[in-house]
Amino acid sequence: MPGLAIVGSQWGDEGKGKIIDYLAEKADMVVRGQGGNNAGHTVVIGDKKYALHLIPSGILNPGAINVIGNGVVFDPEGFFNELAVLEKDGVDTSGIFISDRAHIVFPYHKVLDGLYEAARGKDDIGTTKKGIGPCYMDKIERSGIRTCDMLDEETFREKLAAQIDRKNDIIVKLFGSTPVDKAAMIETFVDYAKRLTPYIKDTGVMVYESLEQGNKVLFEGAQGSLLDVDLGTYPYVTSSHPTSGGFTTGSGIGAGAIQEVLGITKAYTTRVGKGPFVTEEDNETGNKIRELGREYGVTTGRPRRCGWFDAVVVRYSARINGMTSLSLMLLDVLGEFETIKICTSYEHDGEQIHHFPARLDLLENCKPVYRELKGWMSDISACKTYEELPEEAKAYIQAIEETTGVPVKIISVGPRRDQTIIREQIF
Repeated sequence: MPGLAIVGSQWGDEGKGKIIDYLAEKADMVVRGQGGNNAGHTVVIGDKKYALHLIPSGILNPGAINVIGNGVVFDPEGFFNELAVLEKDGVDTSGIFISDRAHIVFPYHKVLDGLYEAARGKDDIGTTKKGIGPCYMDKIERSGIRTCDMLDEETFREKLAAQIDRKNDIIVKLFGSTPVDKAAMIETFVDYAKRLTPYIKDTGVMVYESLEQGNKVLFEGAQGSLLDVDLGTYPYVTSSHPTSGGFTTGSGIGAGAIQEVLGITKAYTTRVGKGPFVTEEDNETGNKIRELGREYGVTTGRPRRCGWFDAVVVRYSARINGMTSLSLMLLDVLGEFETIKICTSYEHDGEQIHHFPARLDLLENCKPVYRELKGWMSDISACKTYEELPEEAKAYIQAIEETTGVPVKIISVGPRRDQTIIREQIF
């Protein structure tokens, strides 16, 4: 069962889309197993840039089957908007399938997402207001509506009508806001159901059979490990499991199907929204990293917080994901720094911390313990092999391997496919 899982090792936005697209050229199937269209992958092919939010990045490789698994919360409106953009560019979208067990995001989820966030006031968590959290709330409450419910119109109308009534009660009575239009929503989603029917399959069977046949299956991560609802910087997390374990429940396969776990990590660290960030550089250095790395959200356009590489975070991600290798992204961004830093541990009240703690109050008061290295002060974006890299860049890569305990097998020196250095084939 040759399965490869690709996960983000930081707070997301690590550049997973590029590597997923790059490796998907060899894949028979690409599977998305969690999250929704609150995620965003940027893929660059030639001079064309694609921003993908819900559809797997393998869609840009015509030979791959693309699966939206049962762990995804599925937004039909977002899906069809994304599909239209791809088809306008001549992309073949016939190889997309959606799990019949995936839960559906409805407009009332988006309304509630905004209302809940506003009610938090200064304690807001920075949600994208895409309705992801409220949809997962329904799933866990066991009141959600799945794509398989769309396949019978009468049943679907009944379930949706009942849910709209419940949600309007909350919207009006709890928040004093305007109710959603019940009749209009039902007709819109009945139309979506008809259009979605050809895409809805028992994708768990598809993925299992593909693995059984010895095909190469790539499990595509969205968001980052530090946003995992159980293992991340709670409550500043997403509502699902963007770790390797999330692929088993989110795709309907066993853990033994995944043989390699590739962690995607930036050569520095970023995060969006609130929450502790020990190596953050809220200064000229952080601004320089942001501008050189074009660190603005694909989905939201929000500027990302930037700082030096945090090996404590990546070591933690390696442990909880069972990472077997790293892909080091955006190494070229650091080409204008005379000195580059790696955080090897934290310091708190005179004590060193080597393992990432759960307590946010403790994290907020941690200071980074840095190892400083000499920068290479040159443009490496044209390098095609590891040997062509400056010695200082090689030393930096080696330091990351030493401090994280994971080998760096892929190095990205630019956004294009051909700006990728493969040190060791993994797929």
